Amino acid sequence: MNASAPPDLFGAFDRHNFGDLLFPHLLTALLPGRRFEFSGLAARDLRACGGHRVTPLPAQPTQLIHAGGELLTCTAWQAAVMLLDPAAATEAVARYDAERAAGAAWAARQLGTARTMPYVIGRDALAPGGKLIFNAVGGVEWNALSSAQRDDVKAALRQADWLSVRDHVTQAALRAEGVEAPLCPDPAVMVEACFGEAIRRHQRQGAVKAIRDAFPQGYLACQFSVDFADDASLDAMAGGLSRVVVATGFGVALFRAGAAPWHDDPALYEKLQRRLPVGTAQLFPSLHLWDLCALIAASRGTVGSSLHGRIVALAYGLPRVSLVPPQQGGRPDKRTAFAETWEPDAVPRGVALDRIEAAVLQALAVPADLLRENAASLRVRYLQSQAQWAGLLPPE
Repeated sequence: MNASAPPDLFGAFDRHNFGDLLFPHLLTALLPGRRFEFSGLAARDLRACGGHRVTPLPAQPTQLIHAGGELLTCTAWQAAVMLLDPAAATEAVARYDAERAAGAAWAARQLGTARTMPYVIGRDALAPGGKLIFNAVGGVEWNALSSAQRDDVKAALRQADWLSVRDHVTQAALRAEGVEAPLCPDPAVMVEACFGEAIRRHQRQGAVKAIRDAFPQGYLACQFSVDFADDASLDAMAGGLSRVVVATGFGVALFRAGAAPWHDDPALYEKLQRRLPVGTAQLFPSLHLWDLCALIAASRGTVGSSLHGRIVALAYGLPRVSLVPPQQGGRPDKRTAFAETWEPDAVPRGVALDRIEAAVLQALAVPADLLRENAASLRVRYLQSQAQWAGLLPPE
């Protein structure tokens, strides 16, 4: 084993998704002086939008850090589709979604691995004596996995040198399987502490400055995924946001938190904008990571379906409301699970579209001191957890 080889930060930062783009930046900043390799399932260069140049995971890494995210329940099929461009993803879903065996074979070919849960790496893939770390990972849809998929994930988790999870739903699901995991907040609670100055620079220029100039009275940063594509959802969202605009005088900045398949569709944002009162909403054009952070940081609060949109607002002590997709039903929701685990009871959790107005007004009424104290306490909790697994890594 080459003990001097840099650790591999591993995760889904091989695609454009807000939280996944943030993770490698955060861990690099929080472990200064260390070199890292940035590994995913595919070779990608996302530096143009603020991400990293990502390489496929090498054979037998020496230290492997699962950097965060909803990795425990991301199947090979989901991963393979999300790494395509939107047109190819649509074609793949049409061709394979109803054919489970054919879809699994296609995903294995696409990813170059037969692992059923490809973002979960076990000790068998590491060099002898290597360290295996899972940092604040999530898996709220654990019960939707097959027994074989759950067995694969459990085997890897039981081999880990360190495991923490980011919400109580994931923790309880693993405990029921005999796997104990302490809680740790998502790394994104550290974004203001690590990158506050860079984010302030982006607030004063370009696309963020244009939004601030357009809405000098303030704005809400609003985002939603393709789960809200139907007309009834768009109508309900427009109705709720229109009433909020009247009640507060704020504008609405519509931003995309992810360009990967199954994330955010710009055509839906245009449809929503046409449903809102003229002049009250603008489309935010940038997909750059630090522009997205700056847009949220300069806002009066967030409304959206992105978990990391919520967590960045939390890090800045801002009001936030998470939208639960209409098809969610009784399935666990990662936004709600995170809020239940870490946020004050006064802050709204995940809400249905017909509750947007009430939830936003409730969020805006939460005392600013309470929001700032919550953010500060989670920074402390995160650093305490990270210190434990960072101490397991060999010296640089």
